[in-house]
Amino acid sequence: MRKPHPGGGTEKLPMTEPAPREMRLMRASCRRGTAACPIRSCDQRGWKAEQPAGRWGGAGSPAPTLQCPSPGVLPPSLPAMAHAARLLAALAALLAAAATGDARPSKIAVVGAGIGGSAVAHFLQQHFGPRVQIDVFEKGTVGGRLATISVNKQHYESGAASFHSLSLHMQGFVKQLGLRHRREVGGRSAIFNGENFVLEETDWYLLNLFRLWWHYGISFLRLQMWVEEVMEKFMRIYKYQAHGYAFSGVEELLYSLGESAFVNMTQRSVAESLLQVGVTQRFIDDVVSAVLRASYGQSAAMPAFAGAMSLAGAQGSLWSVEGGNKLVCSGLLKLTKANVIHATVTTVTLQPTEGKPLYRVRYENEAGTGSDNYDIVVIATPLHLDNSSTIAFEGFDPPIDVVQGSFQPTVVSLVHGYLNSSYFGFPDPKLFPFANILTTDFPSFFCALDNICPVNISASFRRKQPQEAAVWRVQSPQPLLRSQLKTLFRSYYSVQTAEWQAHPVHSPHTPLPRFTLHDQLFHLNALEWAASSVEVTAVAAKNVALLAFNRWYQDLDKIDQKDLMHKVKTEL
Repeated sequence: MRKPHPGGGTEKLPMTEPAPREMRLMRASCRRGTAACPIRSCDQRGWKAEQPAGRWGGAGSPAPTLQCPSPGVLPPSLPAMAHAARLLAALAALLAAAATGDARPSKIAVVGAGIGGSAVAHFLQQHFGPRVQIDVFEKGTVGGRLATISVNKQHYESGAASFHSLSLHMQGFVKQLGLRHRREVGGRSAIFNGENFVLEETDWYLLNLFRLWWHYGISFLRLQMWVEEVMEKFMRIYKYQAHGYAFSGVEELLYSLGESAFVNMTQRSVAESLLQVGVTQRFIDDVVSAVLRASYGQSAAMPAFAGAMSLAGAQGSLWSVEGGNKLVCSGLLKLTKANVIHATVTTVTLQPTEGKPLYRVRYENEAGTGSDNYDIVVIATPLHLDNSSTIAFEGFDPPIDVVQGSFQPTVVSLVHGYLNSSYFGFPDPKLFPFANILTTDFPSFFCALDNICPVNISASFRRKQPQEAAVWRVQSPQPLLRSQLKTLFRSYYSVQTAEWQAHPVHSPHTPLPRFTLHDQLFHLNALEWAASSVEVTAVAAKNVALLAFNRWYQDLDKIDQKDLMHKVKTEL
């Protein structure tokens, strides 16, 4: 028996091996010529799937028929009966799909060519096959929040600068595209509170641990244990996705990973959760808040789940892509052979049709306006920026309701100049030892300051010395004023900025949205309301691709399963 395979073609439906005793009984029956044997290793099979001419599952193709000369010959064993029940359920689902003539979709629209849009286009092609036309609409530059800025004939990351070592989807993309990890040039970090450094990193690991213990007791150990517990549960998503399971809403996805504990983490703050496990308030104010400001531009009042994802990135080894992280997006679109349309999508309208729905996507660009019909539409861009959506949904009953909320503005300034080390308590710039500076709630005009390296690093490259002119990346909630630039730099040659609506303003009171807006209309960015990062977006892209595939072929047993943790332990 065969069904459409996610990568194209067909996939042979596996049969479950009965117990050894049952295998002997069935083989004996086969030798007597009284039974049809469903055992793969037996060469006297009586089961036969009759396939009419034409491709299975195509429009107008009749359903395959299953002939068994002697049904009901399995021994009365409970394990065998359970296996048979699961097999019959799978066969029934496939026969129902074949009877409805479910062919592959002909056209899919993806709105947004950032990491979410490029990843979901790649995953959709993996599941539906290369014959499906995928149009990717992008009003700006391919890569979205993965972008670079040129300074003094060198390119530097202005968006997401690095990825965690456990970012498995991103690791897979880099390997599949033949890209390389960028060589990292080490540098020391410190946390600044507006007056002095509250924590300074040294070149000696044991001394760093001793300083953490001296200032904060075992709070850093309790934080690490808390984050590792969250990450261990979150990593289950890769196993679920490898077996084709998907989730129609963010709450369903979180519940499958950590049950009610993960859902509750979206409704309570980081500070509250950490205090409960014994982390001190001082450690939260000095260290945790600094990490959250550098990654999200927000405080320890943000929800615990998003905070845990951010703190995980501060603890693991980080990496980035040689030549720029945005190469992942352009590489995936090229690999997918997607049709990139540089236009702004204005409206998605449900068309009156019989059977599967059809969506009309209207867009506009410099050439004018246009529209086209699609079987599947994936929105891979935020629908609400400061409570104003750029895409209208028409013809839907009930009307489509998307989560309301605002986004955290983030400004990245690349400054080529000389750091004012005196502001940080070092009158002699030659003695300034830090390449990365995080801040607590004060000073408020910037969140982080980094001496960064270009996206292409030669073997002879070295980081600029503190007294030399270097490229510094300043992350701030608002564009830096001239007076603020003079506070941070003695002098500078150039300042180039990039303004982002980088992350949702995470709040414990924000409702968790759904990926499914309509039958075949999906919102990939729904997951960033629980946590926002490049890898989390890639996870959402894989989930949406599986969701579209499972819904298209009505494989509903693969959607919103309640007992996946049990299945992982017993079957997967």
